[in-house]
Parts: sequence; C-alpha cells; structure tokens
Amino acid sequence: MSLSPDVELLLAALPQPCLLLSPAFVIEAVSDAYLAATLTRREQLVGQTIFAAFPDNPQTPQAQGPRNLLASLQQVLATGQPHQMAPQRYDVPDPARPGQFVERHWQPRNSPVLDAQGRVAHLLHVAQDVTADVQAHARLLDSQAAAEAARAEAEMQRQRFYELLMQLPAHVAVHEGPDQVFTLVNPYYQRLAPGRDLLGQPIREAWPELVGQGILDVLDGVYRTGEPFVGTELPFQVDFARAGQPEQVYFNAFFLPLRGPEGQVRGVLDFSYDVTEQVRARQQLQQLNQELEARVAERTAQLAAALARAEQQHQLLHQLLGQVPASLAALAGPEHRHVFSNDAYRAWTGQRAAENVPLAACCPELAAQGFVARLDEVYRTGRPFAEAELALALHDPATGQRVPRFADVLCQPLTDGAGQVTGTLVFSVDVTEQVRARRQNEALQAQVLAAAQAQAQERELQRQRLHRFFEQAPAAVAILSGPDLVYELVNPGYQALFPDRPLAGQPLLRAFPEIAGHPVHHTFRQVYETGRTHQELGMCIPVARTAGGPLEERYFNYIQQARHDEHGQVDGVLVFAFEVTAQVQAQQRAERSEARFRHLAETTPMVVWEADAQGQTTYLSPHWERFTTAANGQGLGWQQYVHPDDQQPFLQAWLAAVAGGQPFQAELRLRVAATGQYRWHLDRAVPVLGTAGNVLQWVGAAIDIHEQKQAEQGFQDVAHQLTAANAQLTRTNRDLDNFIYTASHDLKSPITNIEGLLLALRQHLAEDGPAQALVPQLLDMMQGAVERFQLTIAQLTDLTRLQQAPDEAPETVDLTALVEAVCLDLGPALTAARAQVQVDVAACPTVSFTPRHLRSIVYNLLSNAVKYADPARHPVVQLRAHCTPRAVFLAVTDNGLGLTEEQQAQLFGLFRRLHSHVEGSGVGLYTVKKIVDNAGGTITVRSQPGQGSTFTIQLPLAAGEPAAG
Repeated sequence: MSLSPDVELLLAALPQPCLLLSPAFVIEAVSDAYLAATLTRREQLVGQTIFAAFPDNPQTPQAQGPRNLLASLQQVLATGQPHQMAPQRYDVPDPARPGQFVERHWQPRNSPVLDAQGRVAHLLHVAQDVTADVQAHARLLDSQAAAEAARAEAEMQRQRFYELLMQLPAHVAVHEGPDQVFTLVNPYYQRLAPGRDLLGQPIREAWPELVGQGILDVLDGVYRTGEPFVGTELPFQVDFARAGQPEQVYFNAFFLPLRGPEGQVRGVLDFSYDVTEQVRARQQLQQLNQELEARVAERTAQLAAALARAEQQHQLLHQLLGQVPASLAALAGPEHRHVFSNDAYRAWTGQRAAENVPLAACCPELAAQGFVARLDEVYRTGRPFAEAELALALHDPATGQRVPRFADVLCQPLTDGAGQVTGTLVFSVDVTEQVRARRQNEALQAQVLAAAQAQAQERELQRQRLHRFFEQAPAAVAILSGPDLVYELVNPGYQALFPDRPLAGQPLLRAFPEIAGHPVHHTFRQVYETGRTHQELGMCIPVARTAGGPLEERYFNYIQQARHDEHGQVDGVLVFAFEVTAQVQAQQRAERSEARFRHLAETTPMVVWEADAQGQTTYLSPHWERFTTAANGQGLGWQQYVHPDDQQPFLQAWLAAVAGGQPFQAELRLRVAATGQYRWHLDRAVPVLGTAGNVLQWVGAAIDIHEQKQAEQGFQDVAHQLTAANAQLTRTNRDLDNFIYTASHDLKSPITNIEGLLLALRQHLAEDGPAQALVPQLLDMMQGAVERFQLTIAQLTDLTRLQQAPDEAPETVDLTALVEAVCLDLGPALTAARAQVQVDVAACPTVSFTPRHLRSIVYNLLSNAVKYADPARHPVVQLRAHCTPRAVFLAVTDNGLGLTEEQQAQLFGLFRRLHSHVEGSGVGLYTVKKIVDNAGGTITVRSQPGQGSTFTIQLPLAAGEPAAG
C-alpha cells in the first residue's frame, strides 16, 4: 500500500531514527534521523527490504543483529504487539570505503501499525543509536527543524493526519486554549489514563501531578510564544492508575504550536513516546560502570563523590566553561565534525567552525598543514597529542590571508562508557605573543582567551558530558573557593603536576606551604580580593612535586580568574595552568648555545662569518685577521683577498644564493698575507629563517681544502688510466665474441659427424643383441643431447652475429602474418600443450623492424609461454600490440608458472635457466634483450608466482619515421 506524501513528510520529521516497513519488511518510508545515522540516502533505501539495504558485516560473524532483528519483526507480525529489543550491534556500510562497514550499536523497538480491522498494515522500526551522543544531538536538531517547517501547515493537515495519528504507536494529543484543554487524544495516549476520558479536560485537571514538574510551563510557553519544543528523556512522576503510587517515567516529547487562519496560536500538538525502558537500561549500565570504577582508583572515588553533588557540579562546570580563557572544541567521529566550540575556538578558526561540519571542510589550511592528520592519529590510537608552541598559519577573516600563529595544543580522545573513542577534544592556548616576545626580546601581553559556553540540550547527558570534559581537559584546572582558597575541584591534569599530594579540600597554603611569600600566592589573594584576572608567562615557582619532596625550580604559564556567585560577588578563583619548564629551560639552553657559538667562532682555526639578509658581511671571526693580517673592519672588504679568476664566479654564485634563499657552496682561492700565495678554500653558508620563512641572516665558514684539491689532480690522472684500461677491456670482449663465433662454427662439423654416426649405428646395430631393450633408449638420449648441443651452438652463432653484424635496415613487417608463421612453427608444441593463443594487433598491424630479429623476439616469447605453462591449467597466451607517435609496444601475457622477484632479477642472464624441470639453453631471453637493447628499446616483466607473467617490449621509432600501421 503506497503512502501519501503527507505521511512520508511526517515520518521523515520524526526525531528518532525510524523506518516504516511493509509486512514483507520492505522499506516504505524513512526518517531523516535514520538516514543520518546510517550514512545512507532515501533513494537507496525506499523499495528495498531492510536486510538487502543493510547486509550483515562479514567481518563480525559473532554479531547476531540481522538474525535478532528478523526474529523481532516476525514476533510483532505474529502477535500484533510492540517488541523492545536488547541493544544490538548492526553495522552499516561505509559510503566512503566501498565494501567496508562502520560500527554501530542500536536500541531497537519494533511496533505494529494496525488498520481499521486490527491487522498489521505496517511495522514501525525505531532504533536509538547509542554509538555516539553527538549523532543523537544531530537527530534532535533535525527533528526541531522538521517541526518548525511543519508548524505553518499543522492546522491544515490536522484532518488529513487524523487517521494516521489515531494509529501511530506514539502518544498524540491536541490541547487548545490557554487552559490546554484536550481536544484530540489518540488511543495510544488514552492508554496512559485507563478508565478516564481525557477529552474536554484541561491538562492540569487531567494530570494534576504534573504541576510543579516544569512540563506544563513548557506547554504554556509553546502556546504563548508559538515556538516549538523538543525534549528528550524528560523525567516525570505520574500516577497513571490513580493508585497513589506515582511512577518515574521518561518521555521524548515534541510540542508544536497549532495556528488558526489568522496565524494566532490556538493550541499545542503533543507528540511523545515512552523511553523509560531505554533510560533505565542506560542508567543501570551507568550505575554498573560507576560501581566498577569506584573500586580501582582514588580518582574514581572523587568522581563518585562528584556525581553525588551532580547538580552543584553541573552549575560549577557550566560556569567553568563560560569563563575558560582558551580555545575549546569537541569533534565527533573520524571526520572530526564540530559538535561543540566556544567563542575563542571560532575566532581561532576565522569564524568558520560550523555545527556538524568536519574540521577539514571548515579549515582546509589546517588539513594542509597536517593538523587533521594528527587528529586522525588521536582518534585511531586513542593516545592524546600535545605540542607546545605549535606553529600554524591560520585564516584571518579580516584580510582573507593566512597569518602565522603559535599555540600550546593538546588533542585528547573522547570516549564513551565502553571506552570506545567517539571523538576528539581540542584544547589550545594561543602563545603567539609569548613566542614573539622570546624571539624578539620584547615583552608582549597575551590576550586573554574568549569565554566558552556549553551548547548541550539534554540535561542528564550535558552533566555527564561536562563532567567528562572537566576530567579529560588537557590543561591543569582547579577551582579554589572562599577566603582561605580551599581546593574545591582539581582535575587530573592539575593533580598530575603534584602526584601523591592530596589537594581536594585543602587550603592553598596547607597544600603548598613552600609558596608562602612567593608572588604566586600574592596574585591568588589579589585576584580573590579585586576580581581582576591575572596572567603569568614563564613564572618560576620553587615547588615540590610530592609532599615533603625536594624543591624544584618549575616554570608555569597560568591564568587566575575570579569566580562570581549569583550576586556577582567573588567566591573563588579559577586557575588554568601549563607547566613550561622544558620550554624555558630550552630557551636558556639556546642562549647558552649562542654564547658557545661565539666562543667557538673566536677560537676555531677556520674563518667563520655572518651576513645580513641582503648578503652584506657583518662579522668575520678573528682567524680572518690572522689569515689576512687585516683588522676586522678592513677585513669586511673581503673581495681584495680573492684570486682575480675566482672573484666574478664566486660573487655571481653568492648573489644567486642570496636571491633564492638557498644554501650556498663554492670553492675559491684566498691570498695568504704572510706568503702572498693563494690557497684553495671551500666556502659554505646556510640561511637562518624566521617564523614566516624569510631569511633573517646568513651563517657561513671557509675551510682550507688546498691539500684536498692537490689530491684531486692525482685522482684525475688515475681516471685517465682507468679510461685506457676500459678501452683495452672492450677490445678483449670483441676478441672473446670472435672466439665464440669461431668455436661454435668449428663445433658444428664434429657434432654433425656424431649425428651421422648415431644414425648409422641405429641402422646397423643388431636388434637381437643382449641389450636390445636398452640400446634404443641410449640412442634416443644421445640423439637428444646432440640436438640440444646443436641448438645451443645455433643460438650462440646467432648471438655472435647479432653482436658483430652491422645494423640492418628496418623493413615494414606484417605483424599478423609474422605471428601466424611463428604459431605454425610452434604448432606441435601448441597442440601438445592444448594451448590457446589470442592475438590482438589491430591497433598496430605493421611494424618497421628487422624481420628476422622481430621473428626471434616473437618466437622466443611465445615458445617460453608454452614451455613454462602451469600443469594445473591449459595455457592461454595473449599477444597484443599498439603504437604511439614515438614507439611500438608488444606485450605477451601468459597464465603459466610465474616468477619470483629473485628470479625476475636473473631472468635475462646468459645461460640462465630458472626452471630445471623444463629443457632449455638459457640463451633465448638473453638474445631477445640484446636485440631490444641494440634497437634502443626496453623489455620489462611483471609476474606473480602461480598467476603468470607479462613481457612488455617497447621499440622506438626512428626520427621522422611515421608510426607503423
């Protein structure tokens, strides 16, 4: 039965992931939330069975999701009653990686939709995605948007949707007027009040127990403002049976204002459904996790105590996020989609961070600089990433340009209750001014980071998320309350700075008596008394890591900010801190290194020099003065000491290096003042770059290489001798070729004689001798050896002729006819092997080449393909050819034994045989390669053992010669 567009629209707007199925499990309609959760499109699902649209993941055979879902749907069809399934794992296909799946866990509920006769007309499949809280938030936003879009048409659709509303397995009611009088109640809603007729009653009379629980105020707000309301897992105490025993229940609710013809609000549409079982199941899991965690660590004990003060912590953590002077963002999933970001983070990204949009799409420059790749590593491994003073080029919305910035960054994996990574928390503090201050020796005040505000919608989930965020915050965070500055909250990052020192509940000076009289204690008091924020960069604080331990000089960047109560009075101090001891010590080491460099330059025997960005010499070490006997000021005119022949080339090379900002190296001769002689020197210099990649200065050194240059002259003499030796070796190789040719020619005659003698022996040997059975076999073996000897001699003769003969003029060769002739010669071997030869040379029917050489190439490749066939299958050999304006390509592919990489490396050697079970001389492929090399071409092989091989030959066309064919 086809659905009306209005029904499809209503189902699409449902806030839960749901499908409307036919009794045959065919998908008839799908909610937008379901599409988002399963990474699919509506046209991919509608019309298919749910099991065809979502096949089982073969990589998780232990998961029984499809089987359990089928059993549940069959149970609903058989009984006509809803069925709440246990949590199921049912992976969905990954559209970005065909053939792969994305892990998903669901809380499914299957309900019947009955027709007027009470038969099951449809199945409503609702699956709560419990994999990621962020996806649930996105579904709520989708539901809110759908409700807003449906607001204007609600009144017009009321009659049209009436029957569907009466049959929906959800609670649907309409309240009209300021008293919220029930004017429509579907049977599912009426079941909540057995024995009572709700129609015509004001909601406060029908449900008096709801007074004071806040929901009636929400309904009044929808009626008064005309703004829809979406709530998930709303808690209520309701006495359904009027037995004096209220029940704790949870509902997902959608309240939509109903408007009259003039646009005025006349009532409220109440669409809700009971999620008590899901909430209780999740609460039981949470309680179990809390009990387990409470047994393992003091930190979990602190968390349990904090959960006991959940509402108070919620307010404190909400205030904490609102006053955080740092960039904060929560990214969900492997795509790093934004689900939360504060003002400072949005400013950090150039106001481009958008809800539910991946970071790489918002800020492509961060992906190009490798920042997104680091987030991928955090998400994949679950290990946090931290880097101080990370350099990034960020987008400036005012100019549209990228500007260099520095930040202390920590990327922390966010996990769910099962320990699975669901997202990434990005925490950064901009330290650009600090870096510039250190590099430019200027004290610049860092700008206090903008405040952050939480965007969560669900109260219970928000409290847990905020608490988890506080526990996983990468910075050291603490809240001190009251005039005694008592540690009220201490996150793990703060506690990790001082292990084994109990801080919670301790006054500041009792926890750290060593800071009494130190400026850090003074600033704590000052912030508490004045309410003014205080910031320090690189503050040295002598403090012990453990109680009673030795004092250490530790350096911190920290911000102290006053916390205000509801009356605006300061009631505590919030502190964010980073330990920067390593960075400060590194800076101190750099300063000491600079001093050592100067000392080294003053004492080294080489000439050390510096130049500005334009290449003008600014410093020459004292060795220059000893070398030239010129004072440093006079020595800056260094060109007068360079050999006249070297001045111009050296200057040109130096100016080119300065212009390009590239490392410089040149050899030149410098005059020694004491002797007046020139000595060879190697002068090298490298640019010192600034943060923007610009050259700040040049640092170089000139090293005396006079003796090395003299040695090089001796090496050149040896090189001439090697050249003469190579010429002699070439002549020797030529003589060796002549010997091979002569030997093969001289051996033909005795081999022919042996063959004739064997023939005569076969004819005249008595057949009735005592070894009658053995003689023919021995004769056959001798005949075979003679034939192999003849073949080897013939191939050696051809090879020698190939090396000695002058280049023959190419001819136009009909490739098809040549291949047919070769196949005719190989006919017995092809027939014996039952081989199939497939020829495709239509793209290049003729080839300009030496005919006998081309025939040798084709013959050797085809015969080898048949000879080395895999005995497990019939040989199939493919010969293809095609031409380009510059070359002819021949390819022979077989399905034979194949070659290992080690065998491929030895393939073209002379007398190289790689398969001992097949007879051969080891000369054929060597000859083919010689022919191809002599023609200026190439031969390559691609092979896999057990699969076959492909030999590809490229023969170049002569200059000006058109492509054959």
